[in-house]
Amino acid sequence: MRFSYRGRDKQGGARQGTLEAGNLDAAAAELVRQGITPLAIDPATEQTAGASSLGQLPLFRRKVTLDELIVFARQMYALTKAGIPLIRTMRGLAETSRSPALAEVLEDVTNRLESGVTMAAAMQAHPKVFSDLFVAMIHVGENTGQLDESFRRIADMLELERDTRRRLKQAMRYPTFVVIALLAALMVVNFLVIPRFGAVFSRMGADLPFLTQVLVATSNFLINYWYVILLAGAAAMILLRQWRNTEQGQLQWDRYKLKIPIIGPLVELMTLSRFARNFASMLSAGMPVTRALSVGADATDNAWIGRHIRDMRQGIERGDSLLRTARASKMFTPLILQMIAVGEETGAVDEMLNNVADFYDEDVDYGLKRLAESIEPILIVAMGVLVLILALGVFLPIWDLGAASMGRG
Repeated sequence: MRFSYRGRDKQGGARQGTLEAGNLDAAAAELVRQGITPLAIDPATEQTAGASSLGQLPLFRRKVTLDELIVFARQMYALTKAGIPLIRTMRGLAETSRSPALAEVLEDVTNRLESGVTMAAAMQAHPKVFSDLFVAMIHVGENTGQLDESFRRIADMLELERDTRRRLKQAMRYPTFVVIALLAALMVVNFLVIPRFGAVFSRMGADLPFLTQVLVATSNFLINYWYVILLAGAAAMILLRQWRNTEQGQLQWDRYKLKIPIIGPLVELMTLSRFARNFASMLSAGMPVTRALSVGADATDNAWIGRHIRDMRQGIERGDSLLRTARASKMFTPLILQMIAVGEETGAVDEMLNNVADFYDEDVDYGLKRLAESIEPILIVAMGVLVLILALGVFLPIWDLGAASMGRG
């Protein structure tokens, strides 16, 4: 059964919420165990229960955002560094979190901790919230006694990922707006403008130029069969998603993404930068190289690059050095390979990998700044060609009719 309660915590603050319990006495015992003195406990109303059930549906469930994970990691770093017991820390964050989705997850993780499960294992039960990299870093922190440093590294990595996403969105804002405006203009022309001109030309009975015939036929097809186009597009998207969900499909899709002009090389730089920085963080935390490569491969958003990273792990397991496996992967430039070689010779591979990540980040920054400048000429040319086709298709018959009438005159 679900009960709603009001009570006071140990500091005297007001507390209220809902909890699951077998009966009223069990609910009261659970509140006392949590350090809450119950003032009122009532069975949850049907409306509350219905709203809760609605919130459990995947369609209505709110996801934990990247910003919320960053705040959580920063809070955990500060609290664990201060020496506050882990279960008390997690319970407090679960109760004070502004995100209901994150609060629910933290509550479950806390309950698992109380049952004797490690924190990494408890977080692993929520793969949609805590990634493999997140769990691996926590696992290393628990084993080395540096859980606070693990949370600090996680927060730093998540903040870098957030900044990269924001810069990419900012760079793509103008091209996206232009493409949307272009598509809207095409729809207006095909559904409103061309049909009227086509009706005028048909009444005149004049022979239309080929380009005008193509435009009129395209407009008629869109008007008469727009629902077929929508259904075909939806079916294509569903089939594409199903193909991408397969291992081979995801591998080929991510490989094609890296070949997209202008954007592909930038995506590759961003992925390699993330891998290098994550790999360096895991090595500096004390994780074995092979394990760090496995987690780093799973943490990349590109299956094609992840496959090459797994090949590097297999090479190291055969006894090859990191430099030889990196050279065999053909993912890194000679300058990056030289930095990795220096890191192996000096025993500071993690420091050199951070330098590699910084080097990639500089290229990413430059690429993002030039992204709009690179796409803008392509969009301008595309718009010019489209306007030229539409203008010739509409005005050529008008010019022909005008010339014919002047000739008759």
